[in-house]
Amino acid sequence: GGITMLNFTVGPVMSSKEVCSIGALQVPYFRTAEFSEIMLENEKYMLQYTKAPVGSKTVFMTCSSTGSMEAVIMNCFTPKDKVLIINGGTFGQRFVDICEIHEVPYVALELEHGRKLTKEKLYEYDDQDFTGLLVNVDETSTAVLYDTKMLGEFCKKNNLFFVCDCVSSFLADPFDMEECGADVMITGSQKVLACPPGISIIVLAPKGLERVESSNVRTMYFDLKNALKNQERGQTPFTPAVGILLQINERLKEIDRNGGADAEVNKVAAQARDFREKIKDLPFELVSESPANGVTSVHPTTADAYEIFLKLKDEYGIWICPNGGEMKNTIFRVGHIGALSHDDNTTLVNAFKDLQKRGVL
Repeated sequence: GGITMLNFTVGPVMSSKEVCSIGALQVPYFRTAEFSEIMLENEKYMLQYTKAPVGSKTVFMTCSSTGSMEAVIMNCFTPKDKVLIINGGTFGQRFVDICEIHEVPYVALELEHGRKLTKEKLYEYDDQDFTGLLVNVDETSTAVLYDTKMLGEFCKKNNLFFVCDCVSSFLADPFDMEECGADVMITGSQKVLACPPGISIIVLAPKGLERVESSNVRTMYFDLKNALKNQERGQTPFTPAVGILLQINERLKEIDRNGGADAEVNKVAAQARDFREKIKDLPFELVSESPANGVTSVHPTTADAYEIFLKLKDEYGIWICPNGGEMKNTIFRVGHIGALSHDDNTTLVNAFKDLQKRGVL
Protein backbone atom coordinates (compact mmCIF):
# COMPACT_ATOMS: atom_id res chain seq x y z
CA GLY A 1 0.00 0.00 0.00
CA GLY A 2 0.94 3.68 -0.26
CA ILE A 3 2.08 5.81 2.62
CA THR A 4 -0.76 6.66 4.96
CA MET A 5 0.12 10.12 5.93
CA LEU A 6 -1.61 13.18 7.17
CA ASN A 7 -0.32 16.03 5.05
CA PHE A 8 -0.36 19.62 6.34
CA THR A 9 2.13 20.99 3.82
CA VAL A 10 1.25 23.69 1.29
CA GLY A 11 1.44 21.47 -1.76
CA PRO A 12 1.03 18.74 -2.87
CA VAL A 13 -1.86 18.55 -0.41
CA MET A 14 -4.45 15.94 0.51
CA SER A 15 -6.78 15.19 -2.42
CA SER A 16 -10.39 14.01 -2.27
CA LYS A 17 -11.19 10.35 -2.96
CA GLU A 18 -12.76 11.30 -6.30
CA VAL A 19 -9.63 13.13 -7.45
CA CYS A 20 -7.43 10.24 -6.31
CA SER A 21 -9.56 7.68 -8.12
CA ILE A 22 -9.14 9.52 -11.44
CA GLY A 23 -5.37 9.33 -10.89
CA ALA A 24 -5.64 5.53 -10.93
CA LEU A 25 -7.22 5.37 -14.40
CA GLN A 26 -5.58 4.92 -17.77
CA VAL A 27 -4.75 8.30 -19.29
CA PRO A 28 -6.73 8.86 -22.49
CA TYR A 29 -5.52 10.22 -25.80
CA PHE A 30 -6.16 13.96 -25.74
CA ARG A 31 -6.50 15.26 -29.33
CA THR A 32 -10.21 14.59 -29.21
CA ALA A 33 -13.45 16.57 -29.02
CA GLU A 34 -14.10 15.00 -25.62
CA PHE A 35 -10.87 16.30 -24.10
CA SER A 36 -11.37 19.72 -25.70
CA GLU A 37 -14.74 19.96 -24.01
CA ILE A 38 -13.19 19.24 -20.63
CA MET A 39 -10.51 21.87 -21.21
CA LEU A 40 -13.08 24.52 -22.16
CA GLU A 41 -15.03 23.63 -19.03
CA ASN A 42 -11.83 23.98 -16.96
CA GLU A 43 -11.36 27.44 -18.44
CA LYS A 44 -14.96 28.44 -17.71
CA TYR A 45 -14.61 27.50 -14.03
CA MET A 46 -11.25 29.23 -13.68
CA LEU A 47 -12.64 32.50 -15.07
CA GLN A 48 -15.62 32.20 -12.73
CA TYR A 49 -13.56 31.43 -9.60
CA THR A 50 -11.00 34.19 -10.21
CA LYS A 51 -13.86 36.65 -10.85
CA ALA A 52 -12.02 37.57 -14.04
CA PRO A 53 -13.34 40.47 -16.14
CA VAL A 54 -15.33 39.82 -19.34
CA GLY A 55 -13.03 38.87 -22.23
CA SER A 56 -10.42 37.15 -20.04
CA LYS A 57 -8.79 33.86 -21.09
CA THR A 58 -7.06 30.98 -19.35
CA VAL A 59 -4.10 28.82 -20.34
CA PHE A 60 -3.03 25.55 -18.75
CA MET A 61 0.73 25.07 -18.69
CA THR A 62 2.43 21.76 -18.04
CA CYS A 63 5.06 22.90 -15.55
CA SER A 64 5.23 23.93 -11.92
CA SER A 65 4.06 27.44 -11.11
CA THR A 66 7.59 28.78 -11.43
CA GLY A 67 7.34 27.95 -15.14
CA SER A 68 4.27 30.15 -15.39
CA MET A 69 5.94 32.93 -13.41
CA GLU A 70 8.77 32.80 -15.94
CA ALA A 71 6.40 32.56 -18.93
CA VAL A 72 4.53 35.67 -17.75
CA ILE A 73 7.73 37.67 -17.36
CA MET A 74 9.01 36.50 -20.77
CA ASN A 75 5.73 37.26 -22.57
CA CYS A 76 4.73 40.45 -20.78
CA PHE A 77 7.96 42.36 -20.08
CA THR A 78 11.10 43.37 -21.96
CA PRO A 79 14.35 45.20 -21.14
CA LYS A 80 12.40 48.43 -21.83
CA ASP A 81 10.23 47.89 -18.73
CA LYS A 82 10.89 48.78 -15.12
CA VAL A 83 9.00 46.63 -12.64
CA LEU A 84 8.42 46.90 -8.92
CA ILE A 85 8.68 43.53 -7.15
CA ILE A 86 7.23 43.05 -3.69
CA ASN A 87 9.90 40.89 -2.06
CA GLY A 88 9.10 39.56 1.41
CA GLY A 89 10.49 36.05 1.16
CA THR A 90 11.46 33.09 -1.02
CA PHE A 91 8.85 33.61 -3.74
CA GLY A 92 9.22 37.38 -4.02
CA GLN A 93 12.91 36.63 -4.47
CA ARG A 94 12.03 34.16 -7.24
CA PHE A 95 10.46 37.00 -9.27
CA VAL A 96 13.67 38.98 -8.71
CA ASP A 97 15.77 36.06 -9.99
CA ILE A 98 13.59 35.59 -13.08
CA CYS A 99 13.80 39.30 -13.95
CA GLU A 100 17.59 39.10 -13.56
CA ILE A 101 17.78 36.18 -16.00
CA HIS A 102 15.57 37.86 -18.60
CA GLU A 103 17.18 41.28 -18.15
CA VAL A 104 13.97 43.00 -17.12
CA PRO A 105 14.89 46.10 -15.09
CA TYR A 106 13.35 46.00 -11.60
CA VAL A 107 13.38 47.49 -8.15
CA ALA A 108 12.70 45.16 -5.23
CA LEU A 109 10.59 46.51 -2.38
CA GLU A 110 12.19 44.47 0.41
CA LEU A 111 10.16 43.53 3.46
CA GLU A 112 11.42 41.80 6.58
CA HIS A 113 10.07 38.25 6.85
CA GLY A 114 6.58 38.25 8.31
CA ARG A 115 6.02 42.00 7.85
CA LYS A 116 2.91 43.22 6.09
CA LEU A 117 3.09 45.76 3.30
CA THR A 118 1.70 49.09 4.50
CA LYS A 119 0.28 51.81 2.31
CA GLU A 120 3.02 54.21 3.51
CA LYS A 121 5.74 51.81 2.45
CA LEU A 122 4.16 51.12 -0.94
CA TYR A 123 3.65 54.79 -1.76
CA GLU A 124 7.36 55.50 -1.27
CA TYR A 125 7.49 54.02 -4.80
CA ASP A 126 4.77 56.28 -6.22
CA ASP A 127 5.46 58.25 -9.43
CA GLN A 128 8.74 56.55 -10.25
CA ASP A 129 8.33 55.53 -13.91
CA PHE A 130 7.53 51.91 -13.16
CA THR A 131 5.69 50.00 -15.88
CA GLY A 132 4.68 46.89 -13.93
CA LEU A 133 4.23 45.38 -10.48
CA LEU A 134 4.83 41.75 -9.48
CA VAL A 135 3.51 40.29 -6.24
CA ASN A 136 3.13 36.87 -4.63
CA VAL A 137 -0.27 37.56 -3.09
CA ASP A 138 0.43 35.05 -0.33
CA GLU A 139 4.19 34.97 0.27
CA THR A 140 4.05 31.24 0.97
CA SER A 141 7.38 31.12 2.81
CA THR A 142 6.20 33.46 5.57
CA ALA A 143 2.39 33.23 5.20
CA VAL A 144 2.04 36.99 4.70
CA LEU A 145 -0.99 38.01 2.67
CA TYR A 146 -0.66 41.24 0.69
CA ASP A 147 -3.61 43.54 0.09
CA THR A 148 -4.53 43.18 -3.61
CA LYS A 149 -7.03 46.06 -3.48
CA MET A 150 -4.39 48.44 -2.16
CA LEU A 151 -1.87 47.20 -4.73
CA GLY A 152 -4.49 47.46 -7.48
CA GLU A 153 -5.21 51.10 -6.63
CA PHE A 154 -1.49 51.84 -6.69
CA CYS A 155 -1.19 50.16 -10.11
CA LYS A 156 -4.16 52.11 -11.47
CA LYS A 157 -2.72 55.41 -10.23
CA ASN A 158 0.70 54.65 -11.76
CA ASN A 159 -0.64 52.87 -14.85
CA LEU A 160 1.23 49.65 -14.06
CA PHE A 161 0.81 46.20 -15.60
CA PHE A 162 -0.30 44.21 -12.53
CA VAL A 163 0.77 40.55 -12.11
CA CYS A 164 -0.63 38.53 -9.19
CA ASP A 165 1.00 35.24 -8.33
CA CYS A 166 -1.91 33.63 -6.47
CA VAL A 167 -0.24 30.22 -6.41
CA SER A 168 -1.08 29.47 -2.77
CA SER A 169 -3.78 32.09 -2.22
CA PHE A 170 -6.23 31.19 -5.01
CA LEU A 171 -9.42 29.85 -3.36
CA ALA A 172 -7.85 30.29 0.08
CA ASP A 173 -8.08 34.07 0.36
CA PRO A 174 -10.67 36.37 -1.23
CA PHE A 175 -9.48 37.46 -4.68
CA ASP A 176 -11.44 39.41 -7.25
CA MET A 177 -9.46 39.85 -10.42
CA GLU A 178 -11.78 42.45 -11.88
CA GLU A 179 -12.10 44.47 -8.69
CA CYS A 180 -8.38 44.69 -7.94
CA GLY A 181 -7.54 45.24 -11.60
CA ALA A 182 -5.02 42.41 -11.97
CA ASP A 183 -3.90 41.87 -15.57
CA VAL A 184 -2.48 38.40 -14.95
CA MET A 185 -3.13 35.78 -12.29
CA ILE A 186 -1.11 32.58 -11.76
CA THR A 187 -1.89 29.48 -9.73
CA GLY A 188 -0.89 25.80 -9.54
CA SER A 189 -2.60 22.41 -9.47
CA GLN A 190 -1.17 21.27 -6.14
CA LYS A 191 -2.46 24.03 -3.84
CA VAL A 192 -6.18 24.59 -3.09
CA LEU A 193 -6.99 22.81 -6.35
CA ALA A 194 -5.69 19.79 -4.41
CA CYS A 195 -4.48 17.80 -7.42
CA PRO A 196 -1.02 16.40 -8.15
CA PRO A 197 1.66 18.93 -9.14
CA GLY A 198 2.44 19.40 -12.83
CA ILE A 199 -0.08 21.92 -14.14
CA SER A 200 0.09 25.65 -13.65
CA ILE A 201 -2.70 27.97 -14.71
CA ILE A 202 -2.49 31.53 -16.03
CA VAL A 203 -5.56 33.75 -16.26
CA LEU A 204 -5.13 36.80 -18.51
CA ALA A 205 -7.45 39.81 -18.36
CA PRO A 206 -7.92 41.81 -21.60
CA LYS A 207 -4.88 44.01 -20.91
CA GLY A 208 -2.84 40.87 -20.25
CA LEU A 209 -3.99 39.39 -23.54
CA GLU A 210 -3.04 42.58 -25.39
CA ARG A 211 0.42 42.52 -23.88
CA VAL A 212 0.93 38.87 -24.87
CA GLU A 213 -0.37 39.44 -28.41
CA SER A 214 2.07 42.28 -29.01
CA SER A 215 5.14 40.50 -27.60
CA ASN A 216 7.98 39.05 -29.67
CA VAL A 217 9.14 36.49 -27.17
CA ARG A 218 11.83 34.03 -28.27
CA THR A 219 10.68 30.73 -26.82
CA MET A 220 8.90 27.64 -28.02
CA TYR A 221 7.53 26.03 -24.87
CA PHE A 222 6.63 29.22 -23.01
CA ASP A 223 4.99 31.07 -25.89
CA LEU A 224 1.67 32.22 -24.43
CA LYS A 225 0.37 33.41 -27.82
CA ASN A 226 0.57 29.84 -29.03
CA ALA A 227 -0.99 28.50 -25.81
CA LEU A 228 -3.90 30.94 -26.09
CA LYS A 229 -4.50 30.07 -29.72
CA ASN A 230 -4.68 26.36 -28.91
CA GLN A 231 -6.92 26.87 -25.88
CA GLU A 232 -9.54 28.51 -28.11
CA ARG A 233 -10.36 24.95 -29.25
CA GLY A 234 -9.68 23.40 -25.84
CA GLN A 235 -6.21 22.15 -26.68
CA THR A 236 -2.54 22.80 -25.79
CA PRO A 237 0.41 23.24 -28.17
CA PHE A 238 2.27 20.23 -26.75
CA THR A 239 1.27 17.14 -24.80
CA PRO A 240 -0.06 18.37 -21.45
CA ALA A 241 -0.27 16.47 -18.17
CA VAL A 242 -3.53 14.95 -19.39
CA GLY A 243 -4.34 12.97 -16.24
CA ILE A 244 -3.93 15.99 -13.97
CA LEU A 245 -6.15 18.11 -16.23
CA LEU A 246 -8.88 15.49 -15.82
CA GLN A 247 -8.38 15.57 -12.04
CA ILE A 248 -8.56 19.38 -12.10
CA ASN A 249 -11.87 19.10 -13.95
CA GLU A 250 -13.29 16.86 -11.21
CA ARG A 251 -11.98 19.19 -8.50
CA LEU A 252 -13.39 22.35 -10.14
CA LYS A 253 -16.80 20.64 -10.31
CA GLU A 254 -16.42 19.51 -6.69
CA ILE A 255 -15.86 23.16 -5.64
CA ASP A 256 -18.95 24.12 -7.66
CA ARG A 257 -21.05 21.46 -5.91
CA ASN A 258 -19.84 22.74 -2.54
CA GLY A 259 -20.96 26.30 -3.22
CA GLY A 260 -18.22 27.76 -5.40
CA ALA A 261 -15.15 29.90 -4.79
CA ASP A 262 -16.45 31.89 -1.83
CA ALA A 263 -17.51 28.72 0.00
CA GLU A 264 -14.04 27.24 -0.53
CA VAL A 265 -12.38 30.40 0.82
CA ASN A 266 -14.63 30.22 3.90
CA LYS A 267 -13.77 26.56 4.45
CA VAL A 268 -10.03 27.28 4.35
CA ALA A 269 -10.47 30.29 6.66
CA ALA A 270 -12.39 28.16 9.18
CA GLN A 271 -9.70 25.48 9.06
CA ALA A 272 -7.03 28.15 9.76
CA ARG A 273 -9.01 29.69 12.65
CA ASP A 274 -9.57 26.28 14.21
CA PHE A 275 -5.84 25.45 14.08
CA ARG A 276 -4.70 28.83 15.44
CA GLU A 277 -7.18 28.50 18.31
CA LYS A 278 -5.97 24.98 19.18
CA ILE A 279 -2.26 25.94 19.41
CA LYS A 280 -2.80 28.95 21.72
CA ASP A 281 -1.24 27.21 24.75
CA LEU A 282 1.77 25.76 22.94
CA PRO A 283 5.23 27.42 22.93
CA PHE A 284 4.66 28.86 19.47
CA GLU A 285 4.71 32.37 18.04
CA LEU A 286 2.84 33.24 14.85
CA VAL A 287 5.18 34.89 12.37
CA SER A 288 2.91 36.77 9.98
CA GLU A 289 1.57 40.27 10.67
CA SER A 290 -1.19 39.78 8.08
CA PRO A 291 -1.76 36.02 7.99
CA ALA A 292 -3.04 34.28 4.87
CA ASN A 293 -5.82 31.70 5.31
CA GLY A 294 -4.01 28.93 3.48
CA VAL A 295 -1.03 28.54 5.76
CA THR A 296 0.16 29.41 9.28
CA SER A 297 3.79 30.29 9.77
CA VAL A 298 4.97 29.17 13.22
CA HIS A 299 8.09 30.03 15.22
CA PRO A 300 8.59 27.45 17.97
CA THR A 301 10.13 29.36 20.91
CA THR A 302 11.64 26.35 22.70
CA ALA A 303 12.74 24.00 19.94
CA ASP A 304 14.28 23.69 16.48
CA ALA A 305 11.65 23.99 13.74
CA TYR A 306 13.32 21.49 11.40
CA GLU A 307 13.69 18.97 14.23
CA ILE A 308 9.92 19.16 14.81
CA PHE A 309 9.27 18.61 11.09
CA LEU A 310 11.47 15.47 11.09
CA LYS A 311 10.02 14.02 14.30
CA LEU A 312 6.41 14.45 13.13
CA LYS A 313 7.23 12.88 9.76
CA ASP A 314 9.29 9.96 11.03
CA GLU A 315 7.50 9.11 14.27
CA TYR A 316 3.89 10.22 13.75
CA GLY A 317 3.31 9.97 9.98
CA ILE A 318 2.31 13.64 9.92
CA TRP A 319 3.82 16.08 7.44
CA ILE A 320 4.10 19.77 8.19
CA CYS A 321 5.99 22.12 5.91
CA PRO A 322 9.62 22.93 6.70
CA ASN A 323 11.16 26.20 5.58
CA GLY A 324 14.33 26.49 3.56
CA GLY A 325 17.30 28.81 3.77
CA GLU A 326 17.76 31.07 6.76
CA MET A 327 14.29 30.24 8.12
CA LYS A 328 14.97 26.49 8.24
CA ASN A 329 15.57 26.15 11.97
CA THR A 330 13.27 28.91 13.20
CA ILE A 331 10.03 28.54 11.24
CA PHE A 332 7.77 25.71 10.15
CA ARG A 333 4.46 26.08 8.34
CA VAL A 334 1.12 24.34 8.68
CA GLY A 335 -1.24 24.33 5.69
CA HIS A 336 -5.03 24.55 5.84
CA ILE A 337 -5.75 23.62 2.22
CA GLY A 338 -6.75 20.39 0.55
CA ALA A 339 -8.93 17.64 1.99
CA LEU A 340 -8.36 18.40 5.70
CA SER A 341 -10.82 18.64 8.60
CA HIS A 342 -10.91 20.15 12.09
CA ASP A 343 -10.38 16.62 13.42
CA ASP A 344 -7.13 16.46 11.45
CA ASN A 345 -6.06 19.67 13.22
CA THR A 346 -6.73 17.95 16.54
CA THR A 347 -4.58 14.99 15.50
CA LEU A 348 -1.70 17.35 14.73
CA VAL A 349 -2.11 19.34 17.95
CA ASN A 350 -2.18 16.09 19.97
CA ALA A 351 1.14 15.15 18.32
CA PHE A 352 2.58 18.55 19.32
CA LYS A 353 1.39 17.93 22.91
CA ASP A 354 2.98 14.50 22.87
CA LEU A 355 6.28 16.04 21.70
CA GLN A 356 5.94 18.49 24.58
CA LYS A 357 5.48 15.60 27.03
CA ARG A 358 8.59 13.96 25.61
CA GLY A 359 10.58 17.14 26.16
CA VAL A 360 11.17 17.74 22.44
CA LEU A 361 9.03 20.88 22.39
